[in-house]
Amino acid sequence: MDTTGSRRESGVTGDAIERMRELIATGEWGPGTRLPRENDLARQLGLSRNSLREAVRALSLARVLEVRQGDGTYVSSLDPGELLEPTLSATNLLRGRTVLELFEVRRMLEPEAAALAAHRADERLVADLRTELDRMVAAGSNAEELITADAAFHDVIARAPGNGVLRALLRSLSTSTQRARLWHGIAERGALDLAREEHARIYDAIAVGDSDLARASALLHIATNERWLRDHLDPSDDVPLDPDR
Repeated sequence: MDTTGSRRESGVTGDAIERMRELIATGEWGPGTRLPRENDLARQLGLSRNSLREAVRALSLARVLEVRQGDGTYVSSLDPGELLEPTLSATNLLRGRTVLELFEVRRMLEPEAAALAAHRADERLVADLRTELDRMVAAGSNAEELITADAAFHDVIARAPGNGVLRALLRSLSTSTQRARLWHGIAERGALDLAREEHARIYDAIAVGDSDLARASALLHIATNERWLRDHLDPSDDVPLDPDR
């Protein structure tokens, strides 16, 4: 089978994607910019309409462009969370002891985010943390509800620094390690109570604006889960798909 034509077309489409990205990166096309009509843009870039359509489709999937039916194609808001989402969502596919590497990255990033949250804490931030901590308490022995509130608690912290890239990374890491945390909560007696205690310490530190204590409390919390996984996850094993079993 001759694949020369398809490889050539793929290369042209790749070039088109790069040229359109360059227009966005240089600021010639800013967030919300409406792209020229298809014929005009194809002529401007020296592309066939098919190559242009493939490039637009790829950049739409990457959330760089937004195709509005009957209206046209626009540059997206270029929000960091939106742009990183397609790539970061792939962390959900990681298996085996790779989850430990995700916890290592969390250990590097989240304590600093907690420290910044303590430094910049206002009434709304503290109230939002309190809401999620209360949800964790109300969850009782329901591990799934507790882990959901746990993730929301960490997202409140992640948004505090005002860094969209950091928040997107931390949200992805939290989601990607959720199954492992759920397994821990179900498998070990007392793990849920320990999680509540650790989150309460983080809350207290942020509420009083103690950055050092917030950093240390977050580090201890993440290390607790990571250490448990290292003890219970063999090299050839994966986190159970059904933690209840």
